[in-house]
Amino acid sequence: MKLELPDDKRLVHEIVVPIRWGDMDAMGHVNNTIYFRYMEIARLDWFFGMGLPADPQGEGPVIVNAFCNFIRQFEFPGEVLVRTYVGAMGRTSFDTYHEMLRTDDPATVYANGGATVVWVDFPRQKSVPISDSARALIESAGGPPRLARD
Repeated sequence: MKLELPDDKRLVHEIVVPIRWGDMDAMGHVNNTIYFRYMEIARLDWFFGMGLPADPQGEGPVIVNAFCNFIRQFEFPGEVLVRTYVGAMGRTSFDTYHEMLRTDDPATVYANGGATVVWVDFPRQKSVPISDSARALIESAGGPPRLARD
């Protein structure tokens, strides 16, 4: 089953992630679990860049589901350009989407995927409404990439 990314998503972040030798499996291509790691790196870089890291004593984002469509194989060496998009926003949750391309082949999507993020009060272990200030940051382009390479 292939899940499609919606047309009404909005680009909010980009980051370049190096493909490491250890990302490959015995078949000589990047292991499928690593694609989820690339999306995680992008999502965390975006959150940290906005000043919205998860606070174990307060509130923050929790992933409640995730998916990935594997379109083409990534292979070492190379760099992955991960583009992060925001989709539908609810009271306590929002959808994120990612496209993964090689920096030396930026016209080709190698994989795409997404996740539903729920805003949680960690001490209470309960979803809470996204604050107006966090919502404004999430809906905008947020802050600059913190982990991106020059």
